[in-house]
Amino acid sequence: MKVTVFGATGNVGRLAVERLLKNGHEVTAFARRPGKIGIDDPKLRLQAGDAFDAADVENAVRGHEAVVITIGAGMSRKSLIRSQGTMNVIQAMQTHGVRRLICQSTLGAHESWSNLNFFWKRIMFGALLKPVFRDHELQEKLVRASGLDWTIVRPSAFADGPATGSFKEGFGPEEHGLKLTISREDIAAFLTRQVGDLTYLRRAVAISN
Repeated sequence: MKVTVFGATGNVGRLAVERLLKNGHEVTAFARRPGKIGIDDPKLRLQAGDAFDAADVENAVRGHEAVVITIGAGMSRKSLIRSQGTMNVIQAMQTHGVRRLICQSTLGAHESWSNLNFFWKRIMFGALLKPVFRDHELQEKLVRASGLDWTIVRPSAFADGPATGSFKEGFGPEEHGLKLTISREDIAAFLTRQVGDLTYLRRAVAISN
């Protein structure tokens, strides 16, 4: 399958590109400086661009069959790149008839808020990362309204370490006592799985240890 990854040089995006290539997909890695990805593979195409630029996004989506969004804002707490970039991706997919969309969001968004503990509710998303959290929630609303074949993936806090495959997935808002961490490798593996697996079609799926 031909897949575009937005945010391909991020710490999860790069791992997702690696996984997709290993699984035999043709991948377009979209980022401001895609050369930073440091992967050499004949099935990989590097696409430099800005997710805020609709024309750049459209060029990266055209001719593909699926899109994975792992867009982040680096150290910025006020950037709207997640929602605005995702809106550009959605419009490009609608224009070119690309149906499958996998979007990385965050555990805690919307009904999954109750999965969080006091620290994440009051300190991180309640104060320090409040603008980031709001942008994730807007991003999810845009995806849900897109009419595409979407899956929203809600990982908990990123952790180092290998993929284990032993994390919980698809749990509801009533799930408590989670460790609220998951390895980046596990997130990348899960995102890759969604490209050809429609188990969570038009659903927001939570993943966490």
